Amino acid sequence: MLGGRAEYPDLVREQDELWIPLVDEPIGAIVSEIEAGHPEISRLVESPENILAFRTFAYIRVGVVLGRLLMENEVETYDGSETWVQALLRNAAHRDEIVAEVRAVAEELAEADSKESLGPDEAARERFRAFARRELGDA
Repeated sequence: MLGGRAEYPDLVREQDELWIPLVDEPIGAIVSEIEAGHPEISRLVESPENILAFRTFAYIRVGVVLGRLLMENEVETYDGSETWVQALLRNAAHRDEIVAEVRAVAEELAEADSKESLGPDEAARERFRAFARRELGDA
């Protein structure tokens, strides 16, 4: 309706209410399940910033792996009993690949975090020492 407020049918409103949970599922559930089953992952990403980064990248990478697995494997036509994701995850090798991907995300974040040190690097310290020697030597 031009110039006025358009009303959406109930079906559209119901779908809007479902959109957010569907975006996160089933990938969010898979990542959460892996986190719960592998405490070493949680230890690698303890800070709130790392948890956010971990979940963001884990969701993306799990989604990519699941998409690749879907293209590479035959799955039964959906009959209401299980989704294609559930069908793929019944295969232990697929499940192990997903777990390895989630663990790799956590390890990469932990490695990047350990390389970052607070304060200047050695080159910056040396420049400061040279500056201090010049300035204090002239005083």
